[in-house]
Amino acid sequence: MRFVKSLRQYVLIFGFSAALAACAGLSQSPKSAVTAVPNEASGAKAAAKTSPADSAGASAGAAAGASATTGTAGPLPLADVAPPLSPDVVRAFDASLRALQQGRSADAERGFLALTRSNPELGGPHANLGIIYRRAGKIAQAVSELEFAVRDSPRQSVYWNQLGITYRQQGQFSKARQAYERALGLDPTYASANLNLGILFDLYLWDSKRALELYDRYLVLSGGDDKVSKWVTDLKNRNRDRTAVARKEQE
Repeated sequence: MRFVKSLRQYVLIFGFSAALAACAGLSQSPKSAVTAVPNEASGAKAAAKTSPADSAGASAGAAAGASATTGTAGPLPLADVAPPLSPDVVRAFDASLRALQQGRSADAERGFLALTRSNPELGGPHANLGIIYRRAGKIAQAVSELEFAVRDSPRQSVYWNQLGITYRQQGQFSKARQAYERALGLDPTYASANLNLGILFDLYLWDSKRALELYDRYLVLSGGDDKVSKWVTDLKNRNRDRTAVARKEQE
């Protein structure tokens, strides 16, 4: 989304870096994580956390799997290896996650900021800050933090998906596409990234053929999704002069 079983889902989006991912194994079911995020899947069409529209794979800052379906990607490659993490760092990270899950965003932000200073090599704290800022409407700050996250942990497909969602919200569609494609390059079975890229092609890049291919792939990977199935039908029959049904990306 392992250290302790409970961290499996957290690492998905909020995990430390590949280093943590290495210890924790990423059970990724971006949709099935702990909390739901701003749903972009958080993504393009507008379906929010429970709408397959923006699969970012994790739920809002705390729950790694957003409410949408996001495929499961097994343990990520151990490309970003960091030194062993001290118990204090792990406790601080866990406390920040709990604060985020409990809706104490200010406390979570302080905790993650402290970790970025004490352990700048870890991508997880930056990724979580990015989600916190995005939920608060601070898109430029969210982009900055998520760019740090993928720089520090470039093999974390979940971070790239979250960055794609944030670029899309900023109106940077080309960069959003690149970020989603990076996520899929790392994990082609990442359901949420397939869905989010489909939403991008559907509503923002106007490539219905590519959008349908990605929606179909998402439906296979997710095991089915009534909402997305309706989008597929709508897209096949849609008159482009009509207003498109809102869709949100999946976190």
